[in-house]
Amino acid sequence: MGLTLSAKQMAQIVRHCELAYPYEGCGILLGRVENGDKTVKEVLPTGNACKAGSRYNRYLIPPEDLLHGELQAEERGLQVLGYFHSHPNHPPRPSVFDREHAWPWYSYLITSVTKGKAVATCAWRLQGRTAFYKEEMRITNGE
Repeated sequence: MGLTLSAKQMAQIVRHCELAYPYEGCGILLGRVENGDKTVKEVLPTGNACKAGSRYNRYLIPPEDLLHGELQAEERGLQVLGYFHSHPNHPPRPSVFDREHAWPWYSYLITSVTKGKAVATCAWRLQGRTAFYKEEMRITNGE
């Protein structure tokens, strides 16, 4: 199973993460499972509810944004496929904190932002409770 999103959706994620710099930006990925792959249909940028001193290396999607995402998915016949966040001045690899707070099955897009510019994005999926593995990510030219 891989994750597919459009170049426009990726640009939206990158922009949100760059604007959040030097803090972690975050959001929700809505879409469908099609032919065994996850296809993103909508990106919902959210706030970061971590305390100000923690936002440099942590993210917390506010509960009301999580609920809004679930309701938007239900209204549109979609589902929450995963989440995205940035790592300011760090590689796009899951941290121990990310692993401790992740759920299996969901996709986690991590964008590395250095000096305010996105430099790399990788998709990950939690296997069991012990480790992430890199998930195949495809960017299409479509909407």
